[in-house]
Amino acid sequence: MEKYINKIQKGDALKKLKNRNIFPDESIDLIITSPPYADKRSDQYPTKTSKEYVHWFRKISKQCHRILKPKGSFILNIKEHVKDYQRQPYTYNLVLDLIRTGWLWREEYCWYKKTAFPGSWPGRFRDTWERVYHFSKQKDIEFFREPVQVPIGDWAKKRFNNDQVSNHDKKRHFSNTGSGLSRQVDNWQNKEYVDPHNVLELVSVTNNTNHSAAFPVELPEWFIKLLTEENDIVLDPFMGSGTTAIAALSNGRKYMGIEIESKYVDIAEERIKEENKKLDVRITDR
Repeated sequence: MEKYINKIQKGDALKKLKNRNIFPDESIDLIITSPPYADKRSDQYPTKTSKEYVHWFRKISKQCHRILKPKGSFILNIKEHVKDYQRQPYTYNLVLDLIRTGWLWREEYCWYKKTAFPGSWPGRFRDTWERVYHFSKQKDIEFFREPVQVPIGDWAKKRFNNDQVSNHDKKRHFSNTGSGLSRQVDNWQNKEYVDPHNVLELVSVTNNTNHSAAFPVELPEWFIKLLTEENDIVLDPFMGSGTTAIAALSNGRKYMGIEIESKYVDIAEERIKEENKKLDVRITDR
């Protein structure tokens, strides 16, 4: 396996994933990918129809399950499209199928694309977000909160003025709806950083990658920080223009990739080469 680390394998994702010399059982720390969407961009790379998508992806997901470490995670970026004035339900069917085949559905993140493509459509508005699903093999996973935490915000300065806390904020208050949710505000005192929410606000990428469906480096980078440690192995079985590899390298992780299109392999390798040059400069400057 060692000779395949920090390299992109050219070929079909399923065939490569089945190769136990490349991918032994429980050898990958994180799988993060954005596979070709159904019925989209078939002129640029192989894709599947909405009807055959779930069956096609099931075989890939089973191999991902095999090679992922017990505490590892699988991150899937995907979004259904509109056809004949209605959303295609294959993404929902895909999630249900992944659950049936042994995956735990941990979370659904919303990637809010701050520069989504403008336009006007009958009976609906501009699409500004995509789904990012988080799956795992078991309940106990690697999960590192601190690297992705965010500043608590100015509200805390006003609420805890001069370190004074009101009696109201010292008590635990339960929701009036009977949901069982509760909060005690003084638990936030003296905190500078807190957990983020599950909406990720990132700029979409349409240039400088020569790939029409590239996601921003910040997207895989966020999950790499959350779910892995340095020197862990990150796999993208649909590597495209190499964004996941760049995110892994720039954060001290190793990468493995698969890509079926030669032109994208070339683009990815060139981008990775440039990233390695930047990393060498950073190390030299220390």
